[in-house]
Amino acid sequence: MTFVAIVDGAITTVALPSIAGQFRLTTAALDGVVVVYPVCLAMAIPASAWLVERFGGKRVLLAALAGFLGSSLLCGAALGIGQLVTYRAVQGLSAGVLFPASTALLFRTFTSAEQIRVSRYMIVPQQIAPAAAPVLGGLLVDHLSWRWVFYVNLPVGLPALLFGALFLAGGRGGRPGRFDLPGLLLSAGGLGAVMFGVCEGPDRGWASPAVLTSLACGAALLAAAVAVELRTARPLLRLRLFTDRLFRDTNLINLAGLIPVMGALYLGPLFLQQAQGRTALESGLTTFPEAFGVLLTVQLAGVLYARVGPRVIVGCGLTGLTAVLLLFAACGTDTGLWTFRGLMFLFGAAIGCFFIPTTIASLATVERADLAQATMLNTVVRQTGGALAPAAVTTALVLGTPPGASAVPPLPAYQHAYLALAAVAAATAVFAFTLPDGLARAAARGTTATTASTAPRALEPKT
Repeated sequence: MTFVAIVDGAITTVALPSIAGQFRLTTAALDGVVVVYPVCLAMAIPASAWLVERFGGKRVLLAALAGFLGSSLLCGAALGIGQLVTYRAVQGLSAGVLFPASTALLFRTFTSAEQIRVSRYMIVPQQIAPAAAPVLGGLLVDHLSWRWVFYVNLPVGLPALLFGALFLAGGRGGRPGRFDLPGLLLSAGGLGAVMFGVCEGPDRGWASPAVLTSLACGAALLAAAVAVELRTARPLLRLRLFTDRLFRDTNLINLAGLIPVMGALYLGPLFLQQAQGRTALESGLTTFPEAFGVLLTVQLAGVLYARVGPRVIVGCGLTGLTAVLLLFAACGTDTGLWTFRGLMFLFGAAIGCFFIPTTIASLATVERADLAQATMLNTVVRQTGGALAPAAVTTALVLGTPPGASAVPPLPAYQHAYLALAAVAAATAVFAFTLPDGLARAAARGTTATTASTAPRALEPKT
């Protein structure tokens, strides 16, 4: 179900030039179409855990998916830029509930040992989606219109909605307590403001008044949210979960590790199209082998998880990622496409050791009653890391471009950006090797009580 939301987050940028031509605007004037999605997504995430606890995972998941599909239809039918931005905001709000709700339902249903096997299949659409999005977007825009970038969500999402309505068993919810409105206002406002500043910083400049004000206000609101939530009996954000070292450390690894992972995925197409002058289709087909590398190693990681533990798997994966990023930094304008494709495959093989082990390990010691909250906090961390990645890459490219040079960064700027990402990956790898994963290995072997061992099965006919 999250496949359509992942695709939509990556495919829209492909259609921006066509949208600009339709509404007679510059591409820069369409900035709101891109930025409003992650901002609203971040604002909706804090409420997702309470909604799951109150109404049940199935109801919340299906409602979020329905809202996402409905707003996709409206985006495709938009008659002006104002309508498009408004409907994109609804898309972002729906996705902000959809991601943590789907993860919470999954991890409430299966034990740690079962989660490893299920995640090996779940990773397939999650990796195919961002890899296929640029290629799919280009084909839709070239042969149909930009509106099909949004309409394409419907033939994929509607069958998923029907399947979920018939076969998912998500419970009826419970009584999570009074809704923490101050916590929502502070956390949603803070996350939205920070996300806006991070997304706009590379384009407007980190010293611009709008970016500085947004980041300062976001930091102040988040600090206030932490102070309020720690004093609230039933907080919207259960920040006490971060006192668990395994949960805290895996989230730190996720936050830092996503910067080189997502940063390289963002930088690769820029290097191919701007530094080498390749077409968008050539770029999409060249970066696509990354997905095959991921699909290969996630199977191995799933088999080895209980035997060697997430510490070794994640640490070795990040070490391999560092090596591949150094090889990317050695690429030049004469580097062949097949060489780049080979490196993308190795890149995918390295990050395949990163995604599943960190997610499963982060929830290994979390109580079942806290799973919705834990997955929501995980989503906040992943979205933050994902937003920091393109901001870090763009900043590195700007710093590597001499003053007065052309708009396209020179080759050394791309190489320095890859080196910066490699440095972050190396530091994260060192930290990953300190991860205390004994309880995670035990939970995967089924030798300790797990948080989801008594959970009902999710895929069963509705009675």
